[in-house]
Amino acid sequence: MKEFQVAGRTFSGYLALPKQSSGPGVLVLHAWWGLTKPFQQVCDRLAEAGFVALAPDLYQGKTATTIEDAKSFASALNQDEERVIADITGAVQFLHQHNAPHLSGNSGKLGLIGFSLGGGYAFDTSVNLAGDIAAVVSFYATYPGLDYSRAQAAYLCHFAEDDPFEPAESVAQMVQELQATGRSVTSYTYPGTKHWFFEENRPEYDALAARLAWERTIAFLHERLD
Repeated sequence: MKEFQVAGRTFSGYLALPKQSSGPGVLVLHAWWGLTKPFQQVCDRLAEAGFVALAPDLYQGKTATTIEDAKSFASALNQDEERVIADITGAVQFLHQHNAPHLSGNSGKLGLIGFSLGGGYAFDTSVNLAGDIAAVVSFYATYPGLDYSRAQAAYLCHFAEDDPFEPAESVAQMVQELQATGRSVTSYTYPGTKHWFFEENRPEYDALAARLAWERTIAFLHERLD
């Protein structure tokens, strides 16, 4: 974990670089547990695949181990939304600055990966910073009702089959809204899985589904960002 300064702002996060120190940039937005080890490992795995990966610490050092604490932290985050959006924007700017001498692929546009709570912010960022984002990957997250008409990204969405947090109706509504604006959207539902199926430290972890979702994610990011 380290601090980053961009345009007069300071935010903390976790940065992982590929061997060549440059590559397409991907922002990782953590779930409501905070920037715990599984999400840092996502950055490491992205770097191994050739991406510059940065996960801003939206909780500013706090992490949760219980659902009760996670709910409390997420609720507090909603009250601090201006700061959170500024931190995400700063992380986007940092990735642009890091890659500026080595721009390649989709005119230097970035990818987003968001998990649950972070997925909501990923969808929001793809609209509010549309010109910066070429690819969005979400894990068990929806944002129906958002105006996607300004978005320029392609979307890859991973869902659990048994998920009270993201009912099938919300999934269908958001996919329809994305398609209605002409966005490319691919959606997968993984049989027998529950919310958090990708996170290895959770009892809901499903190794087979997690591996398949990761393979699809890396292929999608290379397709859209290289």
